[in-house]
Amino acid sequence: MELISQHTKKIMEGCKERARDAGLRFEDETLEYIVTNRDLLELSPKIMIPTLYDYWVHDVEVLKGKGRYELYPDNPYETVINTRPAISYYNDNNPDWLNVMIFYHVLGHVDFFQNNLYFRHTWDYDFTGEALSDKRVFTKLRSERGHWVDYVIEFSRGIDNLVGYFPELDRLFPVATSQHSLRLDYYFDIFLQGVKKARTTEYIKEIERYNQCITERGELCEDIFFAEVDRRYPEFTAMYHKYRQKKATRPLDLVQFILENSDFLNKEENKWMKIIIEVIRKTSLFFQPQIRTKIMNEGWASFWHEILFLQDDRISGHEVDFARVNAGVTAMPRVGLNPYALGMRMFYFIEEEADKGRLEWNFERLRNADQRRTYDTAPRRGREYVFAVRENMSDFTFINQFVRQDFVSRYDLFVAGRRLNESRMVWEYYVKSRKGDDYRQMLLDSLYHPPSITIDEENGRRNNTLYLVHRFEDKPLLKSFLANTLMGIEYLWGAPVELETHEVLPKTTRGDRTRPAGDKGAEAKPQWQRVVYTMKERKLSRRILA
Repeated sequence: MELISQHTKKIMEGCKERARDAGLRFEDETLEYIVTNRDLLELSPKIMIPTLYDYWVHDVEVLKGKGRYELYPDNPYETVINTRPAISYYNDNNPDWLNVMIFYHVLGHVDFFQNNLYFRHTWDYDFTGEALSDKRVFTKLRSERGHWVDYVIEFSRGIDNLVGYFPELDRLFPVATSQHSLRLDYYFDIFLQGVKKARTTEYIKEIERYNQCITERGELCEDIFFAEVDRRYPEFTAMYHKYRQKKATRPLDLVQFILENSDFLNKEENKWMKIIIEVIRKTSLFFQPQIRTKIMNEGWASFWHEILFLQDDRISGHEVDFARVNAGVTAMPRVGLNPYALGMRMFYFIEEEADKGRLEWNFERLRNADQRRTYDTAPRRGREYVFAVRENMSDFTFINQFVRQDFVSRYDLFVAGRRLNESRMVWEYYVKSRKGDDYRQMLLDSLYHPPSITIDEENGRRNNTLYLVHRFEDKPLLKSFLANTLMGIEYLWGAPVELETHEVLPKTTRGDRTRPAGDKGAEAKPQWQRVVYTMKERKLSRRILA
């Protein structure tokens, strides 16, 4: 692995100038490395962070990657990581015109990393530097504790998807999480809706009162607004302070709860384990936003590499080459999902809709297809709007808000189904739905969505266990992972662990109750039952709750 040549670096600096002129914002310093296929195979298991701690699973992944490469050799065009400075990796045989395209794509990623608010907890430090320090600590612990270090890493990584990413953002950036104060959020989101159960008309009147107060009083508005709230609801201030105290002392997630409350980990001879667990938790939090913005991130980079490349005079004579490479990257598959293609088309769609004023309420009210097709109020703020989307959204909000029927129809998208052709014994794919709602739901179902696990301290004290409750969302936990995961939690907790969840009621016990009456061909709906798994002394048991 080595730095790119000065000639290639000059091309990158020229791309930076053009990207900034187009509105992208990023730090001046970047590092670009030439890597071999062997380098990429060794970096991939470490999520392209060369200084990440060593772990035996990384070696297994390297061996798997080598075997896969021998069967299906391929070279990625680039890889970029969110560090300070941003680091990107390239092949050593790229021609200059291809580097221009790739550099624009990389700068789109860097702009996204450094401006999207879901990454804001990564902006103030260099993760590669911290990872190197952590790696040295792990190496020292291995020399003292041997293979027990790997056991603790494995047990911690088994629950590192349960870190409280959103509560962590809220804790670190309470003001940035909302444009308003925590008191306002509590009043409108919890007090009025949950405590007072205010009617919709009353709720809207309070919003209008606050907006009018902002217009008339500016920065003094909040105190004036809440003076009226205190007069109307004398109990509000006491309830708000109680909420703040509870919010400040509440454990953020399962990993942190174990760190703070495990008697086993807090024994003097075991405190070294807490260092490892904290590193695993910090690493997971660092990569959470990349997992949650995959479609947006790749779409934003593809959107900009296409716009900027076609305006660059350095590509003269290579337009056809670009078209071929770009089509391979951003082609929309008929079955499956290409985040580059989907994200890029969504940004183009949003820019055009915003240019014509179609993201406003007046357009949403229209039901006539001809009126919707010709609607154009010409505000021409599309470019400004996509920058705001890039800054404030994640994949979920991005898809939930902008994947609508107009978008699905524009690009002739559909939900594909699969059925078995019994006469030919082959799987057939067919168009299952062209509805925007169905396509949006398919995309939402494909997003990263770890289970929500909470701690029931009262039940735990009563049973002398760590009692976990899975917040059920019609998606059961994977049984194949339960035993090993609960065994790891039991070890870190130092006492038995119980997990309450839901499972499908077996067909033999539910009879025909799940089949709609009079519909013999209808698909049976699953019935769910509450169960509790107990891990005690490395043995897993299960009981059904009433």
